[in-house]
Amino acid sequence: MRRLPLSPLPSRRASSWPAAAVWPAAVAGTIALTLTGENAAHAAPPAPALAVIPPAPRAVGPIAPLAATIAAATYTVQPGDTVWAIARAHGLDPAAVSAANGLGADAMIRPGQVLALTVAAAALAAPAPPQAPALTTHEVRPGDTVSAIARAAGVSVDAVLAANGLSRASIIYPGDVLQIPSSAASPAPAPAPASVGPATAPGLDAEQSENARLIIRIGRELGVSDRGILIALGTAMQESWLRNLDWGDRDSLGLFQQRPSAGWGSAEQILDRERSTRVFYGGSSDPNGPAPRGLLDIPGWESLPYADAAQAVQISAYPDRYAQWEQPATVWLAVLG
Repeated sequence: MRRLPLSPLPSRRASSWPAAAVWPAAVAGTIALTLTGENAAHAAPPAPALAVIPPAPRAVGPIAPLAATIAAATYTVQPGDTVWAIARAHGLDPAAVSAANGLGADAMIRPGQVLALTVAAAALAAPAPPQAPALTTHEVRPGDTVSAIARAAGVSVDAVLAANGLSRASIIYPGDVLQIPSSAASPAPAPAPASVGPATAPGLDAEQSENARLIIRIGRELGVSDRGILIALGTAMQESWLRNLDWGDRDSLGLFQQRPSAGWGSAEQILDRERSTRVFYGGSSDPNGPAPRGLLDIPGWESLPYADAAQAVQISAYPDRYAQWEQPATVWLAVLG
């Protein structure tokens, strides 16, 4: 019987074939193909799966793991076969078949040789491309702050500021529409070092900043607008330097220098920072009742000039002095609120 000559590796020059060692180890020994149809004629009788030793690892990018691993199918080389022809006949990558069988770029195969057949490297799952973070919107309502909006959305203040081109000194107004990034796009803020104390605002020490933070917090709880909180901050700075003083002019006490003799409460109540702040804001939840009037009890207070609104509550002998704190209070609210 005439023997057919063995064919060399056709159509691809040795210089264009990567060496076996460059193919990822994950290629070897992965899902095998079951031979069917016209290729079944070349299949050898069932045999134990070949144990393929993967090549030494190398520095390659990550390859997604396969969901399952199945024993490799085998193929017995017939006269005239080439690795390229065998691989293409089974829908495989020739280099993957060579790597799975430890064959170099110039290796020859011979009739009777049993090859393991594996899937091509291209069949490995590739990671899905990252999705762009979704954005929602929020229309600013009276009493809103960036920090409160960010907290409700589960994102960081910095993420909201960045999405809207704002800084911590920016002021938002009712009717503004803010872009809110998704919580997945907002990295968790890095924890502050243990040695760092509470944040302070420009021009304020730790005690003053803490009192300012309390005034802001209570204003938020009462639904007071940013302007109302700014008036409260400036008033407390003018009256007590944002300190809970146990002394003052005549019987004046506390953050807002409220007087027991004028009906603002007992000395003990006035020195309760939270209660005295709620009394300054006034309104329906005023623990002191409708008199004296708090800020929210002044008709049209939001349309009054800054100093006039503060004076309407405090009835001070120096009404013009409140105005100097409007701009600093804006910074304090941006930093602490």
